[in-house]
Amino acid sequence: MHVLITGANRGIGKALADNYASAGAHVTGTQRSTGAGLHKLDVTDPAAVAALAASIGDQAIDLLVCNAGVYADKDQPLDQGYPAQMWADGFATNVTGVFLTVQAFLPHLRRAKAGKIAIISSQMASHTRAPGGSYIYRASKAAALNLGRNLATDLAPEGISVGIYHPGWVRTDMGGSSAEISVAESAAGLMARFAALSPATTGCFETWDGRAHPY
Repeated sequence: MHVLITGANRGIGKALADNYASAGAHVTGTQRSTGAGLHKLDVTDPAAVAALAASIGDQAIDLLVCNAGVYADKDQPLDQGYPAQMWADGFATNVTGVFLTVQAFLPHLRRAKAGKIAIISSQMASHTRAPGGSYIYRASKAAALNLGRNLATDLAPEGISVGIYHPGWVRTDMGGSSAEISVAESAAGLMARFAALSPATTGCFETWDGRAHPY
């Protein structure tokens, strides 16, 4: 089994990479800067994404996990915050970066017997949750959810399944120390969700512990 995980240098991405490697999978992990054992990749750079895809050659990818993401607008003030560049950077990583990654590795997913794409979104993407604030993160994760749903439709005839997931409120740099669950809990739950993903469930939006999340 070959698993490619973006943003595999810390948090949930690292836990997923470590768990899959421990289970015997061939893991290709990426991070934005150079790091031991990981491929340098800025998902917002089309040339870099294409170069990594080319370097993998004709290998099949069984599972592509689009995990790389940013949350720069936490606690931004409504009146004076949310500068335009922050919007551009947030969408470049959380939305465009997901699409560029999927697009570049489609040939590798097609070589797998039943390729799968897992997009890490958030419950903050749901239109049913609108407590205010974090406009860039909420909007970009909602766009990633929409992207995943439409990819599921287009790729269904090829047998490639797409799932979109809320990883939980996790104790990471992004989630903070008061979050509800550990990285280990989130990663274990997500791996179970990825294993269960199939053509019958493609397009799903689920929580880390297997509950269907409202769109």
